[in-house]
Amino acid sequence: MNPCYSIAIHGGAGTIRREDMDPSLEQKYTQALEDALAAGYRVLETGGTATDAVAAAVVSLEDCILFNAGRGSVFTRQGQHEMDAAIMDGQTLAAGAVAGVQQVRNPVLLALAVMQKSQHVMLSNAGALQLAREQGLALEPDDYFYSAFRYEQWQQMRLSDQTMLDHNLPGERKFGTVGAVACDRQGNLAAATSTGGMTNKDYNRIGDSPIIGAGTYANNRTCAVSCTGHGEMFIRAVAAYDVSCLMEYNGCTLQEAMNIVTLDKLVHLQGEGGMIGVDARGNAALVFNSEGMYRGLQSSDGTRKVAIYR
Repeated sequence: MNPCYSIAIHGGAGTIRREDMDPSLEQKYTQALEDALAAGYRVLETGGTATDAVAAAVVSLEDCILFNAGRGSVFTRQGQHEMDAAIMDGQTLAAGAVAGVQQVRNPVLLALAVMQKSQHVMLSNAGALQLAREQGLALEPDDYFYSAFRYEQWQQMRLSDQTMLDHNLPGERKFGTVGAVACDRQGNLAAATSTGGMTNKDYNRIGDSPIIGAGTYANNRTCAVSCTGHGEMFIRAVAAYDVSCLMEYNGCTLQEAMNIVTLDKLVHLQGEGGMIGVDARGNAALVFNSEGMYRGLQSSDGTRKVAIYR
């Protein structure tokens, strides 16, 4: 039995400043983080697995229209929603991921189905949707994923060749990916990540979130990591796996490894964003090189916090 179990969550990182945030909106974000943290921690507290805990936390974030994942996903250049997600079990190294899926209410549950109900790791587009139907997962019409805020973002960009990272003020950069990592009572780890990608993205662009080792990774020998940021740079850095490697081969602690990757390696690649991680002793770390990151942490040692700004 592990002496300490814990869960950490994120709802995106970027230029998130207190002076720019409307107090009522800040309260909504804080409550959404509180709800997701409670959903995941409840699973751990009642003896559930780390995998079930991260899935529960991410489902809560996907169901919240404030975050760029699930219901709150941004619009593509074609005016659609293409969602990515991944989940990984640190005990078995089993993993599941989906890319470019539409109509699926909770992409993280589809990623879980890929891991548990198929012989594959990653499915995309129509094939992933077929599995969702076969597994009886909840599907929603396009208007379920509509929000006026996301639509306005898209309208500002749709006639250009540019893509836009999730933001809510002119000139602001905010990466709305959501994720969770957990260590359960048995010392098993898991990570999950979900995103709607970039506003006005084209060519069925896929970021780091569903790529095992880039945006999502879990291994009981080292850590579980979920990333949020400029996906192309996190892919190039193989960011999540690099944290694990620094721990396994260099003897770094979780905090040391995440600092090296987030505050040094990614910075040199101009990779803005952050990551959350947990190790098999229940230690957690939340590191970002941007001005803020929506984040939360709860542990059986009594630690509990929800924060937005640096």
